[in-house]
Amino acid sequence: MTGDFLATDPLLTLSPRAATPAVTFTSGGETLLGVLHVPAGPGPHPIVVLLHGFPGNERNFDLAHALRRAGYATLVFHYRGSWGVGGSWSWRNVLDDAARVVAAAREDATSVAYHLDPRRLAVVGHSLGGFAALMTAAADTAVGAVVSVAGFDFGAAAAAMRAEPAMRAALVQAWDAELLPLRGTSGEALVAEMEAAGDAWRLDRLAARLADRPVLLVGTGRDTVTPAEVHHRPLVEAYQAHPVGRLEHRLLPTDHALSDHRVTLARTIAGFLDRHLRTLA
Repeated sequence: MTGDFLATDPLLTLSPRAATPAVTFTSGGETLLGVLHVPAGPGPHPIVVLLHGFPGNERNFDLAHALRRAGYATLVFHYRGSWGVGGSWSWRNVLDDAARVVAAAREDATSVAYHLDPRRLAVVGHSLGGFAALMTAAADTAVGAVVSVAGFDFGAAAAAMRAEPAMRAALVQAWDAELLPLRGTSGEALVAEMEAAGDAWRLDRLAARLADRPVLLVGTGRDTVTPAEVHHRPLVEAYQAHPVGRLEHRLLPTDHALSDHRVTLARTIAGFLDRHLRTLA
């Protein structure tokens, strides 16, 4: 990387040139559609799997391009049952698809073809993707670092719903309104799945399994979707108490999409990855 990755394109003398191939992965018998942002140069490049939220209107391609310029091969994909991909949407399928793609990115069919370094892989996610990133890293010790941005804590939300039953109808209605690009589900089905998982999907319970990994938690202070007092601060406190030794955290004064903090977000994530992933052997 040369110069400021947010302001400078790669040198044209680097070979091979940067590329953006379409890629596919198989999960649950369905073909997942993805886009890989490959940096310029011979590599092998560290890998970032970037997980989008629900229902995927915001795919964070600005981060993918920025991280590519910073030297990271960044993969964005759609989960089952969304945006034309076959199968049915469910929270469990999101987790299974994320785990499968993270594993596939390390396999020779992908890593050799695109000059990737399977020993240096991070998972970065926003909202639902933040939840899936932490859950995926906790289950896969080969993930070298993990970032959750405005992560939605499904276990904490289920507990809050038990305490305030009126929240249930509101959540069903809210999720029903987001289903246009999805198939095979409903607001009622999604709330019921979250209720059934309950405390098993509490992110604070992952501290022990993430204690040996670098973890970055980015909260959003003006967020009505994942308010910091429910989804960010309790998680920071739980990981500090365990402790998760390489925990980093920031609370940015912005909305759920980080609409006015995209440059700050890109610099925060790239700096974290530079400190913890780029240096892995």
